[in-house]
Amino acid sequence: MTNPLHDLAREGVSVWLDDLSRERLVSGSLAALVADGSVVGVTTNPSIFKAAITGSDLYDEQIAQYAKAGADGVVRALTTDDVREACDLLAPVHERSGGVDGRVSIEVDPRLAHNADSTLIQAHELWHEVDRPNMLVKIPATLAGLPAIRSAIAEGISVNVTLIFSLERYRAVMEAYLAGLEQRLAAGESVAGIASVASFFVSRVDTAVDSRLEEIGTPEALELRGKAAVANARLAYRAYEETFSGERWERLREAGAWPQRPLWASTGVKNPEYADTLYVTELVAPGTVNTMPEATLEAVADHGEVRGDTVRSNYDDAAAVITGLRQVGVELDDITHTLEEQGVESFENAWNELLESVDAAISERSAAR
Repeated sequence: MTNPLHDLAREGVSVWLDDLSRERLVSGSLAALVADGSVVGVTTNPSIFKAAITGSDLYDEQIAQYAKAGADGVVRALTTDDVREACDLLAPVHERSGGVDGRVSIEVDPRLAHNADSTLIQAHELWHEVDRPNMLVKIPATLAGLPAIRSAIAEGISVNVTLIFSLERYRAVMEAYLAGLEQRLAAGESVAGIASVASFFVSRVDTAVDSRLEEIGTPEALELRGKAAVANARLAYRAYEETFSGERWERLREAGAWPQRPLWASTGVKNPEYADTLYVTELVAPGTVNTMPEATLEAVADHGEVRGDTVRSNYDDAAAVITGLRQVGVELDDITHTLEEQGVESFENAWNELLESVDAAISERSAAR
């Protein structure tokens, strides 16, 4: 029997795990996934770290150790230590893949999402604090994030651009990446070895669009349920192909630059009526990353059907879905704008809750002494 996760790799899809915790590192569960070739990278976000740290006593000793640094300092120490250890675990993958995979992401403080200067400062801090070549600094694709992305790339920091929902913003992200590479070259610096992925969010689009379609309630509207997210992502891949071709890109490629790979994020299926592997098997294309929560990873490994490239032959169908949405009264741009705002707010709330939890733990220890 074949392993569908390995089949994805043969089709040019890198499988990353959308989760990290001290428990995974200590128990060896992450090491096992890496050892059998199922997983070649890891992504994190504020919600993942909140669940990891508040749900385990494995961090207690370190919380006490760094208590004098306050909640912000403690959380920085805990998260960077976990990411550094995961980077070390994935270092052989990084080396074997020539630097393409074996990557681990850590996000800048989500409270900085609308402050370009502060985002760039913290990107530098995280890059040097973790101090591993296979780390990616996650920067949200807000309007303020775009100049920070460009500057980080120009300064040689590898970046995972997160919270991309719309084609328009995705194109702006790719432009920021190319401009950063060009700025670096103009300064006489090498662009070789700088990695970047663009995290294009999937399932949340269907959740929001389906709700609107059900409000409209016509047969034409209901027929489009469960189609918007895949169509949106497929058109994003077409934009990727258009951007990373032609004279501008060839000049950068010849200088040693790598393309910024599309990364399908938010691939856990939220509607039980849909196949639980939907956002994996319908988004197979070369040079992509699919970062999966554990449940999705297990579903794909168990019964995923990898049918080859399911993206590039479906551009016309994807465009027809977007046209159909507009015809029934759903403007995808409005929905994706709201999703970006909600995404930033959700991560900020998770971060604040994590800080509050750590602060409470610090206070309890102080009171006990």
